Amino acid sequence: MQKYISLFVILLFSCTGLFAQNIYDIRNAIDFFESNRMQKGEYRHILTESDIEGSPYFNDEFIKGTIFTYQKIQYNDIPLRYNIFNDEMEFQTPNNQVLAIAAPEIVDKAVLGENTFANIPYALGNKVKRAYFILLTEGKLSLYARPEVLYKKPKKAAAYSEPEPAKFEKRPDTYYLRLNQQAAVRIESKKDLQNFFTDHQNKMESFIKKNKIKPGKADKMMELVEYYNSL
Repeated sequence: MQKYISLFVILLFSCTGLFAQNIYDIRNAIDFFESNRMQKGEYRHILTESDIEGSPYFNDEFIKGTIFTYQKIQYNDIPLRYNIFNDEMEFQTPNNQVLAIAAPEIVDKAVLGENTFANIPYALGNKVKRAYFILLTEGKLSLYARPEVLYKKPKKAAAYSEPEPAKFEKRPDTYYLRLNQQAAVRIESKKDLQNFFTDHQNKMESFIKKNKIKPGKADKMMELVEYYNSL
């Protein structure tokens, strides 16, 4: 147990010369709803877990996984789960305390079972941010899936409708392409695909048309990425 705890002590305080609180935002999971960012703007909504139907997690249960840092440090057999709504990787301590790691400067990826959650930069409008993405295939061109969960506010009873509780609703994954070490780009349409490829453009356009590549289909997107990496 002591060895297990010491891993996180090292993770917290030995990674950089900055103050630890500037690197990590760690809090008890029971409070995580209180600082949720809503899908639009900076509006914050105070919630409690019991008020909400559905789940904000990729998997509700903790799975023993591995954390890899950019300092090439590896932490094995850590109980982990991914909070989609908060975009946080949570871990469980030996005394069953649940904490959330929010450290894009430090965490490279977390492997939970068959899924690898890579913490990478992505383009959002004219800005570049960081988030966890599920790695689907890796190479010069890599493909990532981004799980999404929406929070729906409760609805009061109306003349012809029953009241509805607040709930988390899982949405279809969105897909991102990342060329080399650049920021990942969200692909929502065939036009996005055409604009993404600045090299091998004719070959890629021909492949997209011939194989009926659809941005919302993971298997088709993987075909596209594998083809590009073969050129």
